[in-house]
Amino acid sequence: MRSMTARPGTGLDAMIRTWRDRLPPSAAGLPAAPGRRTAGLRREELADLAGVSVDYIVRLEQGRATTPSASVVAALARALHLTTAERDHLYRLAHLVPPAHGAVSDHLPPGVQRVLARLGDVAVAVFAADWQLIRWNQGWAALLGDPSASPPRLRNFARDRFPVDESPARLALWPVAEADRDATDAAVVSDLRRATGRFPEDRRLAALIRELKAGNARFAELWATGVVAAHREDHKTIDHPSVGPVTVDCDTLTDGDGELKIVIMTAAPGSEDETKLRLTAIAGPPVTTYN
Repeated sequence: MRSMTARPGTGLDAMIRTWRDRLPPSAAGLPAAPGRRTAGLRREELADLAGVSVDYIVRLEQGRATTPSASVVAALARALHLTTAERDHLYRLAHLVPPAHGAVSDHLPPGVQRVLARLGDVAVAVFAADWQLIRWNQGWAALLGDPSASPPRLRNFARDRFPVDESPARLALWPVAEADRDATDAAVVSDLRRATGRFPEDRRLAALIRELKAGNARFAELWATGVVAAHREDHKTIDHPSVGPVTVDCDTLTDGDGELKIVIMTAAPGSEDETKLRLTAIAGPPVTTYN
């Protein structure tokens, strides 16, 4: 049923259509098909990017679905490349309270999405301030394994570094060696402490830290040092099942007030590792399932 309070052209249904029509496929990282008549995204493309069914997009745009969940709204906002103001408007149209500005955000601003789309096959992923994985590309999945089969809650780099049970790793599906593992552990913990200063009221961040302090002795030990810093760079060797060991530089960039972490993995130009990295991108990620 359509909302009786929204004026024609301003409700949830109309705004989703408007934002979908204005976003060209190239901006969303999709190939431009010859002879394409639609300037913006098709419904099928938006559904795939947001992780919902095409039928649900149809119902939203026809006004037959008017109360999407917060997780669906967040996914639509990312898929449509909405600004923060537009994202908040979408939440209100769905009768939801927008995310608090003092909370860790999973929203990807349009500028970050443009960068991701233009990096091509470079292995790149974006994490929230609490190291929750938000987005990754095919290059990342091909190099480290596709994390999409893992439950979203478990796609967290800090949880991978400091497991609280015997569950398998969820972000790197094959062995990864680091130049200085202790330094990386300390960097992740100190980065989380830094996030608590930026987002002191965030419940998800607080719950993560409580869980890791109680369930992982190594995390608790490092947390007790009180060090505050940010994760910036590392060197890793991935034991890839198809091409063998691949050594990469792992650089972390931070975006604006949201403290998003853009993690980029590259190999030295002209090296054997660069060739292997390209081969993983060509082959694509192996099919992997979790028990």
